[in-house]
Amino acid sequence: MSYFSRPSLSLVPDSFAAAADPMPAMPWVDGSSSEEAWRLNALCAETDPEAFFPEKGGSTREAKRVCSGCEVRAECLEFALANDERFGIWGGLSERERRRLRLMRRDAISA
Repeated sequence: MSYFSRPSLSLVPDSFAAAADPMPAMPWVDGSSSEEAWRLNALCAETDPEAFFPEKGGSTREAKRVCSGCEVRAECLEFALANDERFGIWGGLSERERRRLRLMRRDAISA
């Protein structure tokens, strides 16, 4: 049974299942949203997502360790800031750290 024929597990539309290419294009890299192509190189895609969304009071150490070696860390952080991501570790920063960075940037602009 093909991975793409199981709707409960599929992350891409069925139209990709029929494509000759065994590895279909990612939905966010379709030309119209190429600014998100950085996701293809993100190290977090190869690790347990639970580490990036710890429970309140949980450790962020593992996620930040992964982020520290990621080549698209800056793009990830800018994405989170631009989209007001309120949960998880993005670009190596927690929600609180991103909030502080946003405030610092806003203060620098208004100064």
